[in-house]
Amino acid sequence: MGTLGWIVLFTIAGGALSALAAGAFLLARDTTRNRLIPHLVSFATGVLLGAAFMRLLPGAFEGLGPDNVHAVGITVLAGLLVFFLLEKLVLWRHCHHDDCDVHTGAHDHAASGRLILIGDAMHNLVDGVLIAAAFLTDFHLGVATSVAVIAHEIPQEVGDLAILLHAGFSRLRALVLNLLVSLTSVLGGVAGYFWLDGARAFLPYALAVAASSFIYVAVADLIPGMHKRVDFRSAAAQIILIVAGIGVIEITHRFTH
Repeated sequence: MGTLGWIVLFTIAGGALSALAAGAFLLARDTTRNRLIPHLVSFATGVLLGAAFMRLLPGAFEGLGPDNVHAVGITVLAGLLVFFLLEKLVLWRHCHHDDCDVHTGAHDHAASGRLILIGDAMHNLVDGVLIAAAFLTDFHLGVATSVAVIAHEIPQEVGDLAILLHAGFSRLRALVLNLLVSLTSVLGGVAGYFWLDGARAFLPYALAVAASSFIYVAVADLIPGMHKRVDFRSAAAQIILIVAGIGVIEITHRFTH
C-alpha cells in the first residue's frame, strides 16, 4: 500500500474509532461515563506528550543543521501561541466534561452545539494534515502520530457529544453529526499529502506544529483538569495512566519497526 493509502486508512480509522468509542458512552449511565472520562484524559495526556517529545520533535530535528534546528524551535513556540489564540476565539476548544463554561451559561445552547461542530471540524482537518506530514516523513512516525490523535480524540469526542445533547440534539443526530465531523480528518490527510509531498523541505516544520499542538492540548487543556483531583489515589492513577500512554508510543514504535 502506498503512502496515500496509509494516510487515508489511518485517518478513516482514527475518525471512526474515536467517534464510535465516544458514542459508546451514550449507552452508559451518567455515573459510569463521569467515572471513566478522567482516566481517559490521563491516558491521552501521556500519549500526547510521548508522541510530541519522543517521536515528532526528534523526527523534525533529524538531519537538520543548527540554523534549521533553531527555526524548528521557533516554529514550536509560534504553534503554541497560535493554538492559544485559537482557543481564546473558541475555535479550538477541547471539552472533556459534561459541563463546560465556554459552551454553556450565557451562551445559547443551540448555538453552542453548532459551534462545537465547527470547531471540531477545523480541528480534525488539521489533525489529518499532521498525520499526512508524519507519514510522509516516516511510516513509523505516522503510526505513532495516528495513535496519539486517536487517544486524545476519544475524551474530546465524549465531551463534544455531551455538549450536543445539552444543546437539544437527539442521541442519534448527535452521534451521526459527530461521526461525520470526525471524518473530515480524511480530507485534511489527502490535502496534506498532495500539498506536502511537493514541499518536503517544509515537513520538519509541519511536524513541529504537530508537536506544539499535542503539547498545548496536554498542558493547557488536559493537565489543569487533572489537578482538580488532589487525593493520593487519584494522583497515583493519573501518573500510572500517563506513563502507560507514553509506553504505548514506545511500544508502537518498537512494534512497527
